Amino acid sequence: MKRLALLSVSNKAGIVDLARKLVTEFDFEIISSGGTAKTLQEAGIEVTLVSDYTGSPEILGGRVKTLHPRIHGGILGRRDLAQDKKDMEDNQIRPLDLVVVNLYPFTQTIAKTNVTVAEAIEQIDIGGPAMLRAAAKNFKYLTVLCSPSQYDAYLQQLRDSQGEVSLEFRQQMAGQAFAHTYAYDRAISTYFADLNSVAELPQTYTISGERLQLLRYGENPHQNAAWYQTGTKATGWAAAKKLQGKELSYNNLVDLEAARRIITEFSAEEPAAAVLKHTNPCGVAIGSSLAEAYERAFNADSVSAFGGIVALNQPIDAATATALTKTFLECVIAPGCDEEAQKILQAKSKLRILLLPDLVTGQKQTVKAIAGGLLVQDSDDVRENLDKWQVVTEKQPTSAQMAEMLFAQKIVKHVKSNAIVVTKNRTTLGIGAGQMNRVGSVKIALEQAAEQAQGGVLASDGFFPFDDSVRTAAAAGITAIVQPGGSIRDKDSIAAANELGIVMVLTGTRHFLH
Repeated sequence: MKRLALLSVSNKAGIVDLARKLVTEFDFEIISSGGTAKTLQEAGIEVTLVSDYTGSPEILGGRVKTLHPRIHGGILGRRDLAQDKKDMEDNQIRPLDLVVVNLYPFTQTIAKTNVTVAEAIEQIDIGGPAMLRAAAKNFKYLTVLCSPSQYDAYLQQLRDSQGEVSLEFRQQMAGQAFAHTYAYDRAISTYFADLNSVAELPQTYTISGERLQLLRYGENPHQNAAWYQTGTKATGWAAAKKLQGKELSYNNLVDLEAARRIITEFSAEEPAAAVLKHTNPCGVAIGSSLAEAYERAFNADSVSAFGGIVALNQPIDAATATALTKTFLECVIAPGCDEEAQKILQAKSKLRILLLPDLVTGQKQTVKAIAGGLLVQDSDDVRENLDKWQVVTEKQPTSAQMAEMLFAQKIVKHVKSNAIVVTKNRTTLGIGAGQMNRVGSVKIALEQAAEQAQGGVLASDGFFPFDDSVRTAAAAGITAIVQPGGSIRDKDSIAAANELGIVMVLTGTRHFLH
């Protein structure tokens, strides 16, 4: 008797070629259903409809077609177990040697604009996951394929072993099938969690991804690393277009994400540029043009900018491209790049240029792995509300100082704690990051700003536990301080600001970044 294969796929890429080779090279008989059967029939391939094989029609608009004992018995039957063999014979069930299934396009459906819940629900596959899981469970006796990328490897197995498939290969494919159904179920559960969003995070939190690329190494050469894409549709960095340059590294991607987050603080109507190193900004600025914004950001700390990552909130033009080629940079990210700029940038062929039109969309939660578990939190994407800012000093800020403090506050939330940022004229002058005490970060930022600190503003990601930082800032010429407040010694810092004649504003929102 011929071997039996069940083919039922949503993604029909490669299915005709696979079916034809199964029939002509390896003498398989094929059963199939719905659109897959129609595709094979139109290609001239002989196929038995599932409804004819089971003797049961497709019902409920196609919701029930493969959920039948003749299908699942053929998948789950253990061929070396006497009772299973008898059950299969008594019920006229043929064993299946191959199950090829991929699932309804649920993720692609919910990615569409204005998709309804009813439309999403109809793309929740029931029979497909049931067959995949059953076949994966019974890999000892049959092969399961869940992706067109697996077809050639399966056919090669048959050719290399006179029509047989190794147990090792079947087990490998089973593992991939379980990963496929896991990712599918996670997409569905995430969709419903978003529909029924509540203040608290879900009781169960899962992560799944498909390997997009093996990376040369991780943070260091002795660490293995890979890049995984979440969801079946490429979004975020997986959807970015690389115009030129070397392959992205693990550290590149980490830095690029930090750069993306900071540049989204600025409206595309106002040219902005950020230069980052090791996820911390070393220069951020706004300008009358994109080229001016970049030059100001670069000059804010040109030493640290060497080998850095640049994020731009407007498409790269010729003037900006020319400026970018004047020093060594690792990566540049922007929403676009005009043709003249592309030609100019080709002079730096190793420079990675990435275009990400949607710079704004990011993850709703951030996840960190710890021993034995995960830490999950909402992303710190809160936008500053000036109406909630409280001026707590006798001296009131000017409108220009308020605008400058808002600029500094947008940046300080993206600097590793303890974080201090000094700015003037919408350009960073000094940044103190990751120090073990806040006054240390203050001193680093002010030393970097030097005499330019005169007339500038200072932002802090956390409260001042003592008034020493206020006094240090005033001595350097800082005229206004913006910080969250919340210390039991806030009154001491406020008193020092009043004494020294500087403005202090409390935002009420802390922005630690660890």
